[in-house]
Amino acid sequence: MDANCYIVACEKTNAAVIIDPGGNFREIKDVIDHSELSVKAIINTHGHVDHIGANGELKQATGAPLLIGMADAPMLPEPSQNLSAFLAEQVRSPEADRLLQDGDCVTFGEESLQVIATPGHTKGGLCLYSPAATGAGARSGARLGAGVLFSGDTLFAGSIGRSDLPSGNGVELVESIRQKLLTLPDDTVVYPGHGETTTIGEERRFNPFL
Repeated sequence: MDANCYIVACEKTNAAVIIDPGGNFREIKDVIDHSELSVKAIINTHGHVDHIGANGELKQATGAPLLIGMADAPMLPEPSQNLSAFLAEQVRSPEADRLLQDGDCVTFGEESLQVIATPGHTKGGLCLYSPAATGAGARSGARLGAGVLFSGDTLFAGSIGRSDLPSGNGVELVESIRQKLLTLPDDTVVYPGHGETTTIGEERRFNPFL
């Protein structure tokens, strides 16, 4: 379903997290092995089948814990809730090892991602944010690079997530984006669950749904 899976690694330690492994287990595993990464967590931004499909294989292969928003945890092992049943599949992910809430932090090596709860596409949907790095010794605190946001199916380039699926809520979705995402710096790079990358500033100015 053209879902984006992201492998995010600490360059100093090779510790990594996998975000939204919807499928292609072998391809994901090949990248991990080739880069000699140590997977510390598998994170689902929400519980739909196109974002959880390879959870089981990756968990078995890496031993990494599985993380998801608290309200979406029941979706993982239930095809009728994760929507795989509607695609004539029966995807049953392992249950979550850690339930994430707004403000939580996922650490891997010397890097970390902040959890931003963004209900709307699903009740337990979330985004993962890393602010721009600043030089510890820089007098002006000059940025060394833009922050990054992994937005799942909450925010896309020129669009937003759909809210007509079970537990979706359109009002909540737009409120989540306006109150929690559009408040981030304009140069924050957005890596969505589908489609191309964008920036917060680009979406603030031109997204027709906002």
